Amino acid sequence: MVEVSEVMVGPGRQRRILIAEDETIIRLDLRELLQHAGFEVCGEARDGEEAVQLALATRPDLALLDVKMPRLDGIEAARRILDELPIPVLILTAYTDEALVRRAVEAGVFGYLAKPFREQDVLPAIWTTLGRHADLAAAQRRGGGDGRFDVFIPSSAGPGAWPLTVGRGPDGSVDVSLRQHPR
Repeated sequence: MVEVSEVMVGPGRQRRILIAEDETIIRLDLRELLQHAGFEVCGEARDGEEAVQLALATRPDLALLDVKMPRLDGIEAARRILDELPIPVLILTAYTDEALVRRAVEAGVFGYLAKPFREQDVLPAIWTTLGRHADLAAAQRRGGGDGRFDVFIPSSAGPGAWPLTVGRGPDGSVDVSLRQHPR
């Protein structure tokens, strides 16, 4: 498991975040919040196409994407970014219907934060997204070569962890299976 301090501040450098949000006031508020928290905002996009271009050009540590944007929605932008870059993506949206969340998961998104959000919700969502992505990368490095790996999610119900096996299906979909929690 990756150390929390590494996720929050990174190993010797400032974490770089791309923001993609078509509402200017929200984008500016997010930039101010992130900069105040010690992150570097390496790009700001007003639509999904611009988000993909900026992600490929700036190679951020995390992409924070709104779902409903002009030209290309945030989930398709996430899919295109993740086809090229192994970075965590956090979706920020006012839409929480099951079909949209399912699309986000299938695209490989690591986090989902619903609007309206409070300032104190954003940073824990970012840290959690960065942490889960770092755990996944470490698990892939330890994997058995078949593209599948185990991830252990700490249990809030007591000691132990929920063991997940994660892999990619032949069609590119994400396959996640949860095994019974150890008692």
